[in-house]
Amino acid sequence: MSIRLDYTNMLADAIGEPCGISPNELDALRKPAQAIHQDLMQRREQGLLPFYDLPFDRVVLESVKQLGDQLAGRCSHFVVLGIGGSALGTLALFRALRPLYHNLLPAVERDGRPRLLILDNVDPAGFGEALDLLTPDETIFCVISKSGSTVETSCQLMIARHWLETALGDRWRDHLVVITDPESGSLRELAEREQLTSCAIPSGVGGRFSVLTPVGLLPLAVAGVDIDALLAGAAEMEERATRSDLLENPAYLNAALQVLSYRKGQHISVLMPYSDRLRDIADWYRQLWAESLGKRTALDGSRVHVGPTPVKALGTTDQHSQVQLYMEGPFDKVVTFLAVEDYGRDLVFPAFPGAGHLDYLSGRSMTELIQAEQQATAAALTSNGRPNCTLTLDRVSPQNVGGLVYLFEVQTLFAGGLFGVDPLDQPGVEEGKKYTYGLMDRPGFEDMKQRFESIVGGVTRRQL
Repeated sequence: MSIRLDYTNMLADAIGEPCGISPNELDALRKPAQAIHQDLMQRREQGLLPFYDLPFDRVVLESVKQLGDQLAGRCSHFVVLGIGGSALGTLALFRALRPLYHNLLPAVERDGRPRLLILDNVDPAGFGEALDLLTPDETIFCVISKSGSTVETSCQLMIARHWLETALGDRWRDHLVVITDPESGSLRELAEREQLTSCAIPSGVGGRFSVLTPVGLLPLAVAGVDIDALLAGAAEMEERATRSDLLENPAYLNAALQVLSYRKGQHISVLMPYSDRLRDIADWYRQLWAESLGKRTALDGSRVHVGPTPVKALGTTDQHSQVQLYMEGPFDKVVTFLAVEDYGRDLVFPAFPGAGHLDYLSGRSMTELIQAEQQATAAALTSNGRPNCTLTLDRVSPQNVGGLVYLFEVQTLFAGGLFGVDPLDQPGVEEGKKYTYGLMDRPGFEDMKQRFESIVGGVTRRQL
């Protein structure tokens, strides 16, 4: 595994004031960093942060691999039903670690593995069109929800079960897999009552930190991802991401740089991979950063309304849509590039007779171009006083992607400590869920429906 962090362009001697970070500012964080580190390690030892130890659970790994192989041999389509942390990480790693057009390839070029679909919304058109493309006998649904009561996943399950039962009768049970809490919740009850194949999400692992549990590992194993190597990369990063010294720990250091930038007014955090394979890592990171750090209340009970706004971008695509704003707009953004050294293949530009203006490209390669564009964008941002850093992977491999996921998860936890908030809860999300339950007449949420009606009815609707 090879992942390195270049933070030169975050510092004042590269981009100047007021956005650049001085050595003294970093040094001032070393003492609080030690306290946060000690707290994290103590909570880990107490079993309160189990995601730290996921890469080392060989029992789960072996059982998931065995089940993945078994399921892969029984279907042509494996369909994940889930939302948020039950879908985003799986989609990101699937895109990174299988051929980009895996689902379009014939079976022999997919190593005999099924197509993987991840349905993470309740848009009736999108969900219905997906069902239209599927054949019940050749489809297995994998329904994922820690609580078992996530309304979007629940309604997907209701439709999928009816669809299967209508076509297959009692055999519908052979086409449904459940991943949920090990002991409680409606999905766990369903799995036990109907004797469905199931996996457990470890207690204490929240959805956005769950991609290295069966939540992500099982669908990825079914699709043919090397989950041994994925977890090995995460395990290797664990040593670097648990060092106590701020300046020796890439997860702590990048969190500190992001928080210091936030304090200087860079309230928007852009993650910009220069790789199609890593595009959806930015989508997963967006949930991780937003849901973990966007908080009204600090740990001490004070009102803080804190949290960087994560934005996803893709190089070079978004050089032609977003970079103008980053370069000349408000000084409110910090950009993190994901760069790749070896793309696994390359295309050399041939001579193009009759187009002299293209002669300078002849004999050069697409790898050279995309790397030059990333470096040029970083240099241009730097020359305009815009903070940016680069995480470079020597290649997009299971080991590197596993390490990157682990780094970002620890980075998020450490940033929560610096912001003084709980990065493991999401009370703002829960409030919206309760209003939804009220509107859908779920028993016990009648008061939320009344509150909704008072909000809506208390103002004159202005519509055009």
